Amino acid sequence: MSVVPVEPRPLSQLEAAVVAKLLALDFEGAAQFRTQIPFTQVVATWGADAPSVDLEVAPGSEQAGLIGGELPVRGEVRDERGSYIGEVTLWATDGFLSAIEYGWVTEDRPTSLPDPTLMTVST
Repeated sequence: MSVVPVEPRPLSQLEAAVVAKLLALDFEGAAQFRTQIPFTQVVATWGADAPSVDLEVAPGSEQAGLIGGELPVRGEVRDERGSYIGEVTLWATDGFLSAIEYGWVTEDRPTSLPDPTLMTVST
């Protein structure tokens, strides 16, 4: 799967809700990452109709130190029957949000992020 640049756009309501749910837990830098949500834009998708996206944070938000890589929080996703169907992780580069990744274990690739109510967040 290759990255597909897109015209920068604000996070959708669903994307913002998923990020906010993941950042609701406290870990180093979480408070600063939360301030970045309104300043965050989607700049690429991880393939056509892929739910995973690359992010860029516009100036005006607080940097979370020099934290980089996968953030120490994940959202386990279960369907309405309680079956595990995947997880959502956040990535950062130099203290700024840089990606939302949705890894799934179902046969069909999802075309959107999961409803945050289906996510259980842990560190």
